[in-house]
Amino acid sequence: MKTVALALLAAFALTPAALAADPWAHAQVVTEVMVDNSFQPDHLTFHSGQPYELRLENRGKDMHEFTAPAFLKAARVRDKRLLANGGTDIVVPSGKSVRIFLIPGPKGDYDLSCADHDWDGMVGGITVD
Repeated sequence: MKTVALALLAAFALTPAALAADPWAHAQVVTEVMVDNSFQPDHLTFHSGQPYELRLENRGKDMHEFTAPAFLKAARVRDKRLLANGGTDIVVPSGKSVRIFLIPGPKGDYDLSCADHDWDGMVGGITVD
């Protein structure tokens, strides 16, 4: 009986209705590496309305920020506690990484920078299509 119950639970968990209830279950992974002082890659592309797991890896010796005010404010972010400075950026300490789940907002081009190192060329862009 226990085996049958577990099989039914597993089958229900994979239904389209269950998948729709958790949009993060099949999030596409995008990795952004931060080094002193650049983004790698310096341009990201997302599809509007599709869930993503954005992995920010700081391989530099300094703290870096993923600063994208318009992009982050327009996106649906699963855990807004990961956002800093009024929702405009994500802080990543040196040698650490941050995972943030989001669904991009409207199509367009958005600015990306590190608020602390933009003066040294740590800038990039984001396209939502």
